[in-house]
Amino acid sequence: MNKIFIILIGLCLSKMSMAQPVYSSAQFTVEKDKVMQGKYTATALSPTHIVSNYQSPANLFQSATIAFKFAINGRDNEMLSGKDHHLTVITVDGKATTPIIKFGQQLQQTSEEVKYLIPNAELTIRLDCRDILNQFKEKGFYTTFNGDKIYKEDFKGIFIAGGTAPLMWDFDNLQHHQELQLKDDDGDGIYEIKIILNKQSDEKHTDAEWNLTKNITPYPQYVSGYPIADALYNLSLEEMLKAIEKDSTFRTGKEWGGVWIRDISYSIILSMAHLQPLVAKYSLLRKVNKNKKIIQDTGTGGAWPVSTDRMIWAVAAWEIYISTGDKDWLQQAYEIIKNSEDDDELNAYDKLTGLVKGESSFLDWREQTYPKWMEPADIYESECLGTNAVHYQANKVLAKMAALLNQQTVAAKHIAIAERIKRGINTYLWIPEKKYYGQYLYGRNYKIVSPRSEALGEALCVIFGIADDARAKELVSNTPLTTYGISCIYPQIPDIPPYHNNAIWPFVQTYWLWAAAKAGNETAVTESIMNIYRPAAMFLTNKENMVVDNGDYNGTQINSSIMLWSLSGNLSIVHKVLFGIHFEEDKLSFSPFIPTSLKGNRSLNNFKYRNAVLDIEMSGYGNIISSFSIDGNPSDNHFISAGIKGHHIIKIVLADNETHNSINKVNNYTTLKTPLLKLANDVLSWNEVENATAYKVYKDGKPLQSTTGTQLNVADKAFHEYIVVVIDTKGVESFAAEPVGQYNITNTTIIETEQSNTPATYTYKGFSGTGFVETTTTVNSSLSIPVEVEATGWYAIDIRYANGNGPVNTENKCAIRTLKLDGKNIGVQVYPQRGKDEWSNWGYSNAIQTLITKGKHTLTISLEKENANMNLDINAAMLDLIRFTKLK
Repeated sequence: MNKIFIILIGLCLSKMSMAQPVYSSAQFTVEKDKVMQGKYTATALSPTHIVSNYQSPANLFQSATIAFKFAINGRDNEMLSGKDHHLTVITVDGKATTPIIKFGQQLQQTSEEVKYLIPNAELTIRLDCRDILNQFKEKGFYTTFNGDKIYKEDFKGIFIAGGTAPLMWDFDNLQHHQELQLKDDDGDGIYEIKIILNKQSDEKHTDAEWNLTKNITPYPQYVSGYPIADALYNLSLEEMLKAIEKDSTFRTGKEWGGVWIRDISYSIILSMAHLQPLVAKYSLLRKVNKNKKIIQDTGTGGAWPVSTDRMIWAVAAWEIYISTGDKDWLQQAYEIIKNSEDDDELNAYDKLTGLVKGESSFLDWREQTYPKWMEPADIYESECLGTNAVHYQANKVLAKMAALLNQQTVAAKHIAIAERIKRGINTYLWIPEKKYYGQYLYGRNYKIVSPRSEALGEALCVIFGIADDARAKELVSNTPLTTYGISCIYPQIPDIPPYHNNAIWPFVQTYWLWAAAKAGNETAVTESIMNIYRPAAMFLTNKENMVVDNGDYNGTQINSSIMLWSLSGNLSIVHKVLFGIHFEEDKLSFSPFIPTSLKGNRSLNNFKYRNAVLDIEMSGYGNIISSFSIDGNPSDNHFISAGIKGHHIIKIVLADNETHNSINKVNNYTTLKTPLLKLANDVLSWNEVENATAYKVYKDGKPLQSTTGTQLNVADKAFHEYIVVVIDTKGVESFAAEPVGQYNITNTTIIETEQSNTPATYTYKGFSGTGFVETTTTVNSSLSIPVEVEATGWYAIDIRYANGNGPVNTENKCAIRTLKLDGKNIGVQVYPQRGKDEWSNWGYSNAIQTLITKGKHTLTISLEKENANMNLDINAAMLDLIRFTKLK
């Protein structure tokens, strides 16, 4: 009887222990064997079996009121950004038709009577485009609301964008979705499209149950007293195997085939270098071209050098080397990295700031993290936190590789470059009052810092040691964290749907976890682990991203299950944080971090390190090791040498120390809209922005004044550049308006390219003067322009150009040229793609600033060897005019 009683008590205590929350917030709770979020629960029934009853809230009720907009050539050019059509879809017999909407005139037809869409609601949308067609006929072009001209020859069609499926707000990719193109089949100028809303076959859901089906025993086996953690680890191992293609490379996600430079590199760093070294090598080599240089994936403006974060490849390659000790790989990777870094140094390095130009690392969807006015040439000129952290570490890696290969001169050079980038980051991007780094420097002739936080960049600055220990602790304690995790940027951008904006990415959360562990912030470590476990448990897969406001996978613009960098991050929780395993050139070191809430015994068996197999046992909690032994032999050194062979047992006992620190957990927040700025007749004016309390005016990159008005007199014959930032009731800043400058005949000289070079014979429209000049790899690859300036001074040189070799957001045909003044290299200009076959679409390049003395000079625009783009064959643009602006 007593024995039975004792057993029952033991079972009850065990059940109570299992139900004790490991983590709890207002939104979700994690227990040892389950995750609970409202009415939903995910439970680990065993280390190989999880069940979840999660349902996406987006599937339950779809609003009958929809927002949408029309787009000529797929561009956001119908009305002001954020100004949309709104319609409540009221069906009769399952169908509805809009009134005829005139392009550019807002439709507001809403009703409170109908709340939700019926399933499979058929909506016909009718658009009056007669004014557009008449302008094409009479003038040869259509003028949009903001004065841009769309030439008849460049007209590709009219598309619809919106926030309710099948509509999408992805203007950059609308042209690839022919199902979203309106048609005028009877030629009456009224375009139509028929769409099905709340289509039942589109309902998004995840699996309700996961059972292990693949053999994961060749990989490290993790066991702890937390069944949900053990099961999620095993689920991630299985998804790793599912991500390996038949050709022994990684696919990016269930929905995304192929190897992508950022995804594969960040995944390798997280855990794939040691778990799948051969697959990791094969995958990295897929991103190397015939010139033994790293490939920047297709992207904004035609890829590199508008985007320059391809150098994360170098950090991944180094991780493979220190994991495997493969000397042949070291030599091969060194050559590829050096070739690539040499080109970046010549095309993307800013000698003034010490920073590197190019789009934010991984945040490669223009308006998702940049103001809409920024064109690809502007994005090239931005100097971004995450991208610069990548280049810092890539130069450190190159220096280490060079030293190992006895290339000491190269090593010294790249150590110096890395230190210059580090100094630039800490000088120009650190915001003392916020105690974290800003997002990027942006603008045109004069740049300012965007005060948004950028999660991946913040994390990398801590992990790579760009932030010193004191600054790292400040950063981790003060960077904003939201309910379900750290958002990619904070605060959010208005009128931009979730993807990078207003979204959480588990792989970014993992890098933030690493940063938190390095800074010794237990609270941030715990939050991060739980913010990775929750979605993986609820969705029963490692999703790509989720919406900040509700933590759901449904609602971001695109998403995938079995996402490589997400599953890699999940696995790294165990290997690189809990057990603190760190690969180095000559050893494997241990610096575990076990939060108090996860205290207890755990083991990691069959961990392969070079020629050794390790079984690791650990007990306790904290981040201080009280005892460390190898095969029963105590050691004061918490590492094993790279030369170790065979099977070994490592035992670690932690000191049970607590390191609770503060975090900055905040509600999600969105800034006010970006203002529209004008300068006419010496009056600077801007639109009144709703809920603004003040407008901060900048002159030449410096604060001029703060005002509650919407205009300012700025009479001055000298050139000055102005921007305006909106301040809201909480003192939070909007993005800066597109800069405007005082261009006039006293400070600006225009030179037509055709005056000194043979004009092209194409029939493109919209150029100035009497023509324009073509430049390709074989035609006018070097152009000479005679120049005369009336006064010595500091000048900005930019060029009006066209590049119709590809769309704004993808492909790889960004044109690149080196500018020389009297034979001296003064900088690199980019002429990014402006639209597929849109050769009458003209815009300005980035500006190069240089000192020019009074008198006559020769400007050379040349295609140098280092200007080879990612396409290698097509590197072309049409050059219209050259603008010389005297800044001072």
